[in-house]
Amino acid sequence: MAVEIERKFLVTSNDFKKQATRSYGIKQGFLNSHKERTVRVRLKNDKGYLTVKGKSSEDGLVRFEWETEITTQEAQQLLELCEESIIDKMRYEVNFGKHTFEIDEFFDDNEGLIIAEIELQSKAEIFNKPDWLGKEVTGDIRYYNSQLSKQPYKTWK
Repeated sequence: MAVEIERKFLVTSNDFKKQATRSYGIKQGFLNSHKERTVRVRLKNDKGYLTVKGKSSEDGLVRFEWETEITTQEAQQLLELCEESIIDKMRYEVNFGKHTFEIDEFFDDNEGLIIAEIELQSKAEIFNKPDWLGKEVTGDIRYYNSQLSKQPYKTWK
């Protein structure tokens, strides 16, 4: 059981790809995408995960998260039970200063959206911002993966 402190930003260019130390594909679906709690199934390369996330704090920075590894076969079976839209994305990891940014480049109905996330030790923690980091969208639920599965980026006006 853990509390996650995370900030999200839009990404303004593809320059992060040159700085990435790792990248991998992710497919994920939601068994439950209620705003009070989400239950996510994820296939990351050849590993499966089941994750439960609680409601975000009012500022969107903090929320409960519990995750456990499951087999690839279990993840594939659970993805069949998920709500309608499956998220497909490529994740890039970029070490910058003392932190690692996780940048998600979305495909399919969310193509064109690129979001960077950084996990912090405290809400007030200071971190260096790379040039490609754009507008902060922490707390804007439209950018939560559970919401992108219901209201994909391509449908936004």
